[in-house]
Amino acid sequence: MKYPDLRRTFLWLTVFSIAMAYLESAVVVYLRAIMYPGGFDFPLAIMQPGIAVTEVFREAATIVMLLGAGYLGGRNFIQRFAWFIYCFAVWDIFYYIFLKILVNWPASLMTWDILFLIPTTWTGPVIAPVIVSFTMVLLALVIIIRGKTHESLGINPGEWILLITGSIIIILAFVWDYSAFLLRHYSFGELLTLPDKNDLLELSQQYIPERFPWLIFALGEMMILLAIGFENLKV
Repeated sequence: MKYPDLRRTFLWLTVFSIAMAYLESAVVVYLRAIMYPGGFDFPLAIMQPGIAVTEVFREAATIVMLLGAGYLGGRNFIQRFAWFIYCFAVWDIFYYIFLKILVNWPASLMTWDILFLIPTTWTGPVIAPVIVSFTMVLLALVIIIRGKTHESLGINPGEWILLITGSIIIILAFVWDYSAFLLRHYSFGELLTLPDKNDLLELSQQYIPERFPWLIFALGEMMILLAIGFENLKV
């Protein structure tokens, strides 16, 4: 049994992801209007604990929704994984497109943004997550299109190692600058055992991005692209 409705699945999951991107950008527009009336910039404005917790769970809910879309789009683990990363990537790309349309932000692809809050703050120039998203689209399409004609197509252990290791390295690049900022004030052990988390919250209000580790990011990207190359060469 091959993909019976590949074009329909592709169409509706793309529409779903774009709609989610608009919803996400709309929420961010509201938050920034409240917390950054003069326009979003670093250092970060103080976020009430209740709002911060809500934001973390909103991000977690977004991932659950994208996982659900991926699950419904595929018939097995590999197909579902491909549709998940496809939906995630389209959502992320159009999130920035809609922010640009709605509030003319970011000013450029080199503008810094907060990317994620789980398990810590991810930051980086807008172009970095956009590059990752296009890479995810490429990987997803290779798996989906080749899976249409190769029923048993899968990702072998070597490719998984490259994908997982590359992803971890990219995540490290995104948390690098913020983590370096925290470690200038606390040791790693102190961060884990800090009794008053409000101290950490107040410290985060002083954070201004300084340097994105492009070499680390490039290493992660190269590993993922290498895995995609191996996947594409399969017979």
